[in-house]
Formats: sequence, C-alpha cells, structure tokens
Amino acid sequence: MLATRLSTARNAQRLAARSFATVAESAGLKVATAEASQPTSSVTVLVKAGSRFETKPGVANALKNFAFKSTAKRSALGTVRESELYGGVLSASLTREHLALTAEFLRGDEQFFVDVLSSFVNSAKFTRHEFEEYVTPLIEADSAAVNADPATHAIEIAHALAFRSGLGASLFAPSHSSLTAEDIKAFAKSAFTKGNIAVLGSGIDQSVLSQLVEKSFAATPASAFATPSASTYFGGKTRINAHNGPQTVFIGFGATGTPSPELAALAAHISPAPSVKWSKGISPLSLALPAHASVQSVYFPYSDATLVGILVQAATAAEVKIAATAALAELKKAAAGSSAEDLKKAVAKAKFAAASAAESRDGLAATLGSQILTGGPTTLNATLASFDSVSAAGFSKAVSELVKGIPTYVAIGDATALPYADEIGL
Repeated sequence: MLATRLSTARNAQRLAARSFATVAESAGLKVATAEASQPTSSVTVLVKAGSRFETKPGVANALKNFAFKSTAKRSALGTVRESELYGGVLSASLTREHLALTAEFLRGDEQFFVDVLSSFVNSAKFTRHEFEEYVTPLIEADSAAVNADPATHAIEIAHALAFRSGLGASLFAPSHSSLTAEDIKAFAKSAFTKGNIAVLGSGIDQSVLSQLVEKSFAATPASAFATPSASTYFGGKTRINAHNGPQTVFIGFGATGTPSPELAALAAHISPAPSVKWSKGISPLSLALPAHASVQSVYFPYSDATLVGILVQAATAAEVKIAATAALAELKKAAAGSSAEDLKKAVAKAKFAAASAAESRDGLAATLGSQILTGGPTTLNATLASFDSVSAAGFSKAVSELVKGIPTYVAIGDATALPYADEIGL
C-alpha cells in the first residue's frame, strides 16, 4: 500500500511538472511557466500566425523562415554569434494555427534570449536582400521536401479537400510563389500584436519571466486577437500521379467544433501500432495487414475542427488496396459499437498519447499553449481527465456521426493502379 501511495505521489508530481502555472498578464500579453527539473530553460513566443491566418499562400511559412534575421537591435549574423556565445539554441516552427519562436538556454541567461525573441517580434527589418538570399531558398527547400514525401503530401492535400480555406491552407508555399518581403512584413504586422501572443516558459520562474516580458514587449502593438472564420468540413477525393516513394492512400473524416475525447480514442482504437516493440501486435487490423504494408492512424485536433484518418503506404497498389480495405472495415466496425475491453484499451492509449505529447518542451507548448491563448484549461490533468467521460454509447455515437459524413480520400502514386474510393468500401 505504501508503494502505491508513493507511486501516486510521484505521478502527481510528474503531471504538475507537465502543466503550466496560472496564466498571468504582463504588458498585455499572457505569460505562463512550467517548472521542469532540468538544467536548462526555454521560452516560446506562441503567435496566432499559422497558415489558417495567412493573407497570401505561403506567407506563414515565409514568416517562419524569416525568424531571427536582422532586427533594429542585431543583424542576423549578430544574433547567431551572440546566441552561440551563450550556448543557446533558437528555432521556429509552424502549425496551421500557430507560429512558435523558441529559445533554449542555460538557466540564468533568460534576459538575453527574451530580448532576442522580442526584438524579432517588435523590430524585424524584413529586408529584401535577406528574403532573396536566405529566406527564399528555405521556402523552396520546404516545398521540395513535402513534394518528395508522399505521406506529408497526402496530409496537406487532405486538409485542402477537407476544409478548403482556413485550416485547408498549406503549411508550405506554392512551388512558384509570388511572395515578396513586403507581403511578409505586412502579415507580421497584423500578427505580432499583444492579443495574438502568449509567452510560455519552462524551467524559469513566473515572476522573472513576467518582468522580462513587461520590459521587452512593452512596444508591441496592442490590438484585438485574430478571429478566423469558423471552419467548415467538406471532404472530397483526388488522385495524384507520382513516381517517388511508396504507394500512398489517405482516408479521413472530419468534424467541426471543439475536439472531443471520443475522436482521440477512435484514433487510438484503429491504430495497429503494437504496444511491445518489434512485435506485430494483436489487434484485428494488424493481423489483417499485408507483410510490407504500413497503416498509421492520424488525429489532427484544432480549435474548432478535427480531422481523423488512416494513412496507408505499401510498395504496390495491390497491397495498399488490401490494407486500406481492412483499415476502413475496422473504422466502420467501431461505428457499430465496441466491446468494453476494446474501449478501455482505446481510452488508455489515447491518454498515453496525450501524456507523451507533453513530455518534451515542444510538445508541452503545442499541447497546452493554444489553451492559454483561448483561455482553456492549462494543466495536463484537465486534458487527461476529459477521457474519463468517454462512454460506450458516446463513443459509438461520435464515430457513427463521423463516418456518415463525406470522406476525404487522397491517392498518391500510380494513379492507374491505386484503388478508387468505392473499391475499398467508401
């Protein structure tokens, strides 16, 4: 019994460390910190500047690639040199809803790195020569990489079919983009306002970070936060001929509104990923798959919509057809109802996935950072507790309503051989 109590206490401490403290306001921005028992610290400036907010195709990706270039305080080279002297790491990442600017550094160096982050937000120059010499090659490399990866390419196309505009906007720029430095500057001006920004710290005291934010972001323009148009799910089908990579099919369904724990449990339920490394697994789907076929469940929750699906890849179109048919059959079976044991396993796997996502600093910011901007719960405990309400009836109803909608179907590879949607049961 004592061991059980100690284990419970340790788990509570771990969850507390993976949660943000009470959100505070500093200089008109939302500031939150999470204490981590690590020798390093990090600060992330989370901005509502994802691709769903972009004013021109690819401008969000361009802004990400412009991060940490010349500002009124430092040149791009100066930023690199000074950051290296401190031993820190600067990075930028983009999702469909947020741009994240992150600095990781040794404890005690937060003043310099908060200043680096704020100087880009407040005084980036967006010079034409930097855009042409440094940023454009990065944009083109991102676009080339997604076109060379059938899985990422299929997911991008699936979003475009599912939501069209807004969440349907690509994370990458078109191959022949007409973007200019002025386009990026205008987008940054509309995005970098106090109502659109949250500052998230890890391994740093809340009061210290609040004081630094108050000083460094005082000049950030104040305006109302960006409000995107409500997402609408459409669905659709397309086939793309490609000669690189495995034969690929994406099958998905979408729903609008706040993401539900039932759909997260569904993604866990249909996943054939084994719980024991190097084993094939014992789920019905894993046993039905061809030897060299790969099936991954995908789950994309957003602030007002969700896309749940299956990504199927194999060396041949025939193997893709067998795997896709089996995966879709398992999805339809879930809509008809699941046993108590299957539901219990699905909920446990979904909980584990949510908890695992918050293990890293990037994951914590991605998992809970958006909640800070929208005023939602900012603790991992609250996220995990939502799964406790999943019932067999609620799960079956949510899945049934999902699969009644128009499917999103993408086939990439040998378009003459890959199965059509009706050939796999859609």
